[in-house]
Amino acid sequence: MPTENAAYRVELLGRKHDRAGFSCGVQALDRYLQKQARQDAERRVAAVFVLTPDGRLVAGFYTLSAMTIRLRHLPAGVARKLPRYPDIPGTLIGRLAVSLHHRGQGLGEFLLLDALHRALRNSRSVASFAAVVDAKDEEAARFYLKYGFTPLADTRSRLFLPLATIEDLLAE
Repeated sequence: MPTENAAYRVELLGRKHDRAGFSCGVQALDRYLQKQARQDAERRVAAVFVLTPDGRLVAGFYTLSAMTIRLRHLPAGVARKLPRYPDIPGTLIGRLAVSLHHRGQGLGEFLLLDALHRALRNSRSVASFAAVVDAKDEEAARFYLKYGFTPLADTRSRLFLPLATIEDLLAE
């Protein structure tokens, strides 16, 4: 499964990674990696994973953190099959970006699949019903919809994918 391919590997963000040189073209994501990501990791509010070809250069990144999903925000058909708790556990893929210099190589998909694989694997130790993403714009939403994500009822930009579906997707 993801974490490595011929040219890249995914690893936890560390001091050795060149965050200052990263640019994906979205100022908020660039600024996050350059100025906030290490602090979030140290405070354990987000696990930050970087995609690197050499252990130093950052070609892309994503974050994972625990979250809750309001049961009432799930589609009725999905919510009906779950316990009647007000909130259910989820895994947030909070940010995902690929450097401008590394676009067009399928690395966004590689990062997403790696994040989904980690979410699934971790759900065996810490329960999680679904992976959740916040699409920054329509292009990002189309990217996630292509992989089966569904909008939550509270906002069209927040999408989810049940881990049972992820398990089926990754088994193929």
